[in-house]
Amino acid sequence: MAGADSPSPALRRRDLCARGIRLAGKMRSDVVDLLDAYVERQGLDASASVAAVEGVPPAAVEHWDEQTGTQRLLENLAAYRAFRALLAQMLEEQREQLGEADAALGRALAAVLLQVSAFAYHLEELLRLESRGPPSEEEDGPPPQPQGLFEQKLRGLGVLRELAQWAVRSVRDLRQLAKPGPAAGSSPSPAERP
Repeated sequence: MAGADSPSPALRRRDLCARGIRLAGKMRSDVVDLLDAYVERQGLDASASVAAVEGVPPAAVEHWDEQTGTQRLLENLAAYRAFRALLAQMLEEQREQLGEADAALGRALAAVLLQVSAFAYHLEELLRLESRGPPSEEEDGPPPQPQGLFEQKLRGLGVLRELAQWAVRSVRDLRQLAKPGPAAGSSPSPAERP
């Protein structure tokens, strides 16, 4: 009778996806606010061009509609694990540069880092539900350090911009995964392929 009390895997997946969508939406809102504060505090131009951030897969993907639910989850997890390391490094750099002079920016960075960690854990739960445990976290060492202070600031800007984009993509991915039907986590059916 205990089995009757537990929700079906499809219902559990929809619930986890709905909670993940809310988490990603809140995270994006907080990242946008942090981005504004970061640009102002670092004295950067909000429209500054920034190179791609090493170690983070770009949120844009050419064949998004051809990806399986598991592929989407794995890509999201890899990105958020990379963001966790980059944000931790940014937080440390921020403390070294500003000390306690800008505690508000440090608290905002720490809050976003916590959200990223929670979201990565949430993605791991979804992968477990998909009968595919999360891949082990490979220790590649810390992300490469930018050479100068200005490069650190630009990399931080790039990290926050890309994180905001990933939050948008994560919402899209989780909405796709939450759709009813057995194909949500598997390969597209012939009718779904372009």
